[in-house]
Amino acid sequence: MPTMNKSTKTSVVVIGGSLVGLSTALFLASWKVPVILLERHPGSSLHPRALGYTTRTIELYRSVGIQSKLPVAQWTGGPPRRVSVQSLAGKWQDEQHWTPKAPPNSATRGSPGKQARGGPPRNHLAENFSPVTAIAVAQDKIEPVLRETARERGADLRLGHKVVNWSQDDKGISVTAIDANGVETVIEGEYLVACDGAHSSVREALGIKRTGVGHLKILRSILFLCPQLDKYLDTGFGQFQIEGREDGFEGFMTTYGDGRWALMWSPPGKVEVTREEMDAETQLEMIRKAVGKDIPSGEIELITSGEWQLSGLVAEQFSVSRVFLAGDAAHALPPNRGGYGANTGIADAHNLAWKLASVINNTSRPALLDTYDTERRSVATVRHDQIFVRDDYKRHVSEREWPGKNTPVLDDVAMELGQIYASSAGIISGTEVGEERPVAAAKRPDEWNGQPGTRAPHVPLQKDGKPISSLDLFGHNWVLVSKSGSWKSSASEASEATGVSVTFVQVGPGADVEESDGGDVGRSFGVGETGAILVRPDGYVAWRTVSNSEDELRTLSEILTRVSFAVKNS
Repeated sequence: MPTMNKSTKTSVVVIGGSLVGLSTALFLASWKVPVILLERHPGSSLHPRALGYTTRTIELYRSVGIQSKLPVAQWTGGPPRRVSVQSLAGKWQDEQHWTPKAPPNSATRGSPGKQARGGPPRNHLAENFSPVTAIAVAQDKIEPVLRETARERGADLRLGHKVVNWSQDDKGISVTAIDANGVETVIEGEYLVACDGAHSSVREALGIKRTGVGHLKILRSILFLCPQLDKYLDTGFGQFQIEGREDGFEGFMTTYGDGRWALMWSPPGKVEVTREEMDAETQLEMIRKAVGKDIPSGEIELITSGEWQLSGLVAEQFSVSRVFLAGDAAHALPPNRGGYGANTGIADAHNLAWKLASVINNTSRPALLDTYDTERRSVATVRHDQIFVRDDYKRHVSEREWPGKNTPVLDDVAMELGQIYASSAGIISGTEVGEERPVAAAKRPDEWNGQPGTRAPHVPLQKDGKPISSLDLFGHNWVLVSKSGSWKSSASEASEATGVSVTFVQVGPGADVEESDGGDVGRSFGVGETGAILVRPDGYVAWRTVSNSEDELRTLSEILTRVSFAVKNS
């Protein structure tokens, strides 16, 4: 019988302590929101899934000051290279491209660059639009950094706690959990964020259905060390699609870049996860089959094995009242070279955290939280479709039908840094300042040029003689950027009228920041010398005007009230 403990109160409860749950706790704690995280396991999984962290994810971690704490990357840049092979030691066939190769004169294609062992060319074009670059680091190397920093900032992380019940009503949420010693705790809070994975019990309890290509297959995997395989990385390939064999075996091998390898395959006739154990000899034989040579047992170190379901499913709702879904609970997307899995969930967490903070602090009305579903579900749907219209997965779903089946393949940089939030609330679109309404799901930052609803573009700047990015101006509160000092008093008065903290940043010689290294705020943000850009706390453009208006105070106050859902001026 569990031992009852007294109840605990907090603002937000997070269920699930993997990458997305830990990121949620970290982002909330960075906003000084009281948060308790519950995770049934005592630590990171022995079999990490996520490996690559996109440029945007590193920007988000940079915004909360942990970029320098991240482990040394095994490689940096874009998607890893993949080749089709009959076995690693056998016949090698064609390279398999994540995105169809552009013609030689295409502006989206760079010149060949030096590449890390198993990694991508170092000229990945996302680097042209950001002060950071994507990195490849195993999930179990990132999670300790997230745990440590979240705790330092006040998050209460309770590992080894299994959630056995939860409920919500008009006043808040309640979660019951039992720890490893059988002690039961009831936690009461205002909101619940479910980061409890693809088989989310929270989502199931809410009755939320999912759509997409559906369940694909069951995969078994083996994580192991085998130093003699590292020589294959000298080719520049880090992923190996095993196919075209006479025995019919098909599998996939990849490196974590730190000596660890993973072999994955789909057992014939397997229709559900049973998590049955594989003995050591079976695992060794599977590795030898994939490699194509008889490797002595003493040269292979088995770490762990696993079994899991490969799916493409997006929840039809990301929230119900006070409960929110994030990560795999909201969108179960298969591992892919675009980084559309864990990275999408980390961005969910960032989008939701500032909104929860603003509502909990009584700065914004609860209606602000409705924009989470509108904004993040559309992103997840586009990413789902992009995975399955690309060659890596297209052949596996050719007989299936879903709404996005005929979607064209989108540019990599557009997908990484240029997906748009086309919500009617929280964003004031260009149509209201005489521009055309955007119709594309994603464009590159230099094509959006500061379009409301998109990530604020990176512009090289100087502050106090030191180089910074325009992105360093954002992530802490609302920011109004202009080359004209005429907006300063308007920003201050609008902030006073709405109760929403707004920082005004003037760009220009002798001002708060100066352009440097060819940076042009006007061109990048699509405004003139007297125009202004209002950027949300998550670094997304909420509104812009090409030039100043006759009544700056009235316009800015009204705009700020609308996009922030301000309590004070409503």
